Amino acid sequence: MPTNIPNLLTWFRIWMIPVFVCLLYLPDTLLDVHQKHLFSTLIFALAAVTDWLDGYLARSLNQTSAFGAFLDPVADKLMVAAALIVLAELGQVAAFIAFIIIGREITISALREWMAQIGASKSVAVSMIGKVKTAFQMLAILLLLYQEPVMGVSAHQVGTWLIYLAAVLTLWSMVYYLMLAMPQISRKQRE
Repeated sequence: MPTNIPNLLTWFRIWMIPVFVCLLYLPDTLLDVHQKHLFSTLIFALAAVTDWLDGYLARSLNQTSAFGAFLDPVADKLMVAAALIVLAELGQVAAFIAFIIIGREITISALREWMAQIGASKSVAVSMIGKVKTAFQMLAILLLLYQEPVMGVSAHQVGTWLIYLAAVLTLWSMVYYLMLAMPQISRKQRE
């Protein structure tokens, strides 16, 4: 396991997950609701920044590694899943939306692993639709965590619209990746 700055940032993101989750369940006597919203949003935003930063540093410092390439998406998916599960439990996100997004992540991760095993990983490389889906998803989660109006606009309402849009893009991107993989799947079934 290579120890370098990008991998340490990825580990830091994983270590923030229990802090993030516990923060939202602290009694109101320790942190009021406003503080919980603010701090959980800041922690999630920090996780998003470290996600971008670890990739940037890995490339610019030439510190990419197979372990880092494995751990980085795992950290991302764990943080997003934790946020969606907590938001669903707190009634801020519909459970079926959380299921769609988390289910897609599991499905596409398994598909990518299988495609890598058969030497066709480039067939399901990250696409623009996946990047757009991620951007909407991250912004939606930030707004749903914050909950409070931003410049007179309801963060909850905008976050809800964006998470529904992210769910549609999630399904679209899953179908897109499955269609890209279909020729390889068909070929393997004939063998």
